[in-house]
Amino acid sequence: MNNQNFTPEQLSVLNEIKNQPLTSFEILRRVENLSMILSLYNIMDELNDKGVVKSYMNNDVKYHIAC
Repeated sequence: MNNQNFTPEQLSVLNEIKNQPLTSFEILRRVENLSMILSLYNIMDELNDKGVVKSYMNNDVKYHIAC
């Protein structure tokens, strides 16, 4: 992961998905400063735009992991 400016919320999400892929709901349960799934989706879009998150489907479930 390259050295970019991340918000505290983005860093919280990245810290949760840096070691293992998680679903959106798993991330939401683990990140304390996020209370709504829509906020998480916005953060995931921002991280995807920065090229630091990959998403994939497995058994019809979408997983996210830091890259």
